[in-house]
Amino acid sequence: MLDISVLTWVVTVGLVIALLAVDLILAAVRPHRVGFGEATAWSVFYIVVAVAFGVWFMLQYGGEFGTEYFAGYIVEKSLSVDNLFVFVIIMTTFVVPEEHQHKVLTFGIVLALIMRAIFIAVGATLLTLFSFMFLLFGLLLVFTAIQLFRHRNEDPEVENNVVVRAARRVLPTTDQYVGGKLVARVDGRRVVTPLFVVLVAIGGVDLLFALDSIPAVFGVTEEPYIVFTANAFALLGLRALFFLVKGLLDRLVYLSTGLALILAFIGVKLMLHWAHVDIDPRVPEIPTPVSLGVIIGVLAVVTVASLVKTRRDPSAKAHPGSLRGHRKDTPER
Repeated sequence: MLDISVLTWVVTVGLVIALLAVDLILAAVRPHRVGFGEATAWSVFYIVVAVAFGVWFMLQYGGEFGTEYFAGYIVEKSLSVDNLFVFVIIMTTFVVPEEHQHKVLTFGIVLALIMRAIFIAVGATLLTLFSFMFLLFGLLLVFTAIQLFRHRNEDPEVENNVVVRAARRVLPTTDQYVGGKLVARVDGRRVVTPLFVVLVAIGGVDLLFALDSIPAVFGVTEEPYIVFTANAFALLGLRALFFLVKGLLDRLVYLSTGLALILAFIGVKLMLHWAHVDIDPRVPEIPTPVSLGVIIGVLAVVTVASLVKTRRDPSAKAHPGSLRGHRKDTPER
């Protein structure tokens, strides 16, 4: 069991908040179009911070916990790329001006961290009190993987999202962005801008991804501190990564398939752990180093296969996948 002092928790949370504050200040004070050079610099910075933390953590608490952190970080980073797909769709659907995309992404990251912190606390408590939660989490991940694979050629229907439709039906809205404000006065009437609706859509997406990602990382480690830090450092670089790779996302045509395989693998790992603990200790478990190898291997294969596919067929386009089918049929890749 990992023994993390209160001081370590406070310093870690303080570091995350400080890094978030930088993003918030940049988004609020200097709205601008983020170029490739700036996005690259910030992406490298956040990866270096995450790796440096992992090295410190491994030296401080041992190789086993360090491996769990890096495995969790890679899982969350890969899931966050799929999250980026949906962010791109939302930005495109609502035609968000480039100077306001910075603000939307920062809000999305802050909200995702808050939601995941809540789910981490709840998940850790449930796993401590009820060992059968490993079975339930495993079944949830396998079901999610099957749905994601079945609908891997689809994009989420943002406009038809229940929360988005409710917001537009209940609240007076305008089609004007009004300088990036959430609420504005137009023709003497107080209305919400499209940016407000975009944030509602982002919030719904964050909730869905939290429901998937937290059980996934608990499949790699049972330590709440590792779950939190893996999520936090994976999400902190999401804003810069969005501007860096949004032009390349369409080429990752097999990413949703790879993520489905990873989620299914972790789901099976959780169910084996439950069987080992609650049924028979002779039931084999999957070691964390093996999990790390499988995750990296799957991501490497789907990335190379995607690039080969798009080189041979430039018309091939990636999709983030959907957890429920659309009424209309979608073509197979």
